[in-house]
Amino acid sequence: MSATRLIPLVAVAGLALVGCTSNTPAETENTGGTTVNQAVSDNDEPGDTVVIGFSAPAADHGWMGAITTAAQAEADKYEDVELRVAEGTNDVNLQISQIEQFINDEVDAIVLLPFDGGALTDVATKAMDAGIPVINVDREFSSPFASRTTVLGDNYGMGVSAGTYICEQLGDQPDAVVAEIAGIDSLPLTQDRSQGFADALDGCGLEVSNRVAADFTVQGGEQAAANLLQAAPEIDAIWNHDDDQGVGVLAAIENAGRDEFFLVGGAGSANMMREIQDPESVVKATVIYPSTQAADGIKLARLVAHGDRSLSDLASFSVPRTVQLFAPVVTEDNVDDYIDSAFES
Repeated sequence: MSATRLIPLVAVAGLALVGCTSNTPAETENTGGTTVNQAVSDNDEPGDTVVIGFSAPAADHGWMGAITTAAQAEADKYEDVELRVAEGTNDVNLQISQIEQFINDEVDAIVLLPFDGGALTDVATKAMDAGIPVINVDREFSSPFASRTTVLGDNYGMGVSAGTYICEQLGDQPDAVVAEIAGIDSLPLTQDRSQGFADALDGCGLEVSNRVAADFTVQGGEQAAANLLQAAPEIDAIWNHDDDQGVGVLAAIENAGRDEFFLVGGAGSANMMREIQDPESVVKATVIYPSTQAADGIKLARLVAHGDRSLSDLASFSVPRTVQLFAPVVTEDNVDDYIDSAFES
């Protein structure tokens, strides 16, 4: 009986974009009577040097820092990639000027995690019009003409995963008090996370009883959590959208001396995973939001710049228009599978 060896498309915290062109035949290897299909790939073989411009917001918290570090590490794997990294900035006008410089330099591709997707749409469209493919990461542009491919985390799916986990723990308690500590409410990603959370809870008859918003910072998380704990004398479960602000959330919980609830984190930091490993901690789970998105963007940009090669596990030719990554839940049962690749808050 033959066994098939598949190269996984989804890795621990992102995509394993290992490539082969769709018109490259598979080879077989006979190993002790068992025939194993082996994909033949030439995508990782060095080709013409491609210059990729990379721009992202300032690395002012752990997840964003991991985004940039992973992008550089991915580029370093390829001798045919020259990565030009713009200084991280939360100034929209400065980021626009960085992309304009990449256009003037006639780079081969741009990987762009915009501070504000809407504000960077025009300049990204300008790059596309100049024949420079743009890989949009994490925060979407407001026009489909602004990018060749978009790599996204699943914000709605994060909410669904967190809500589903809480339903599994509290679904038989219709009066359970569920609280939510969101990120920046004005951002679509926060709105999507909250909507997914509400929809999942509705499936088991629960709802958010108390909700506050923070700002993805330690200080903001601590203040928001302190306000929540003061307003809600009894809580059964809390979902905190972001593990970076979760450092502050845990500080507020410790200061308040509260432990009657369990907490679910968001993003998948190593800090929260160590909490999960501690049986005395209130943290019982976190939902992955891959910090590998820009690294995947680098791989895709290289494939597009090399003639729009396809991915190994897709029958269709060329790089997909949209890649959305999964949002798995990490608990004590699987934390050892994730912690080594997690980022530090």
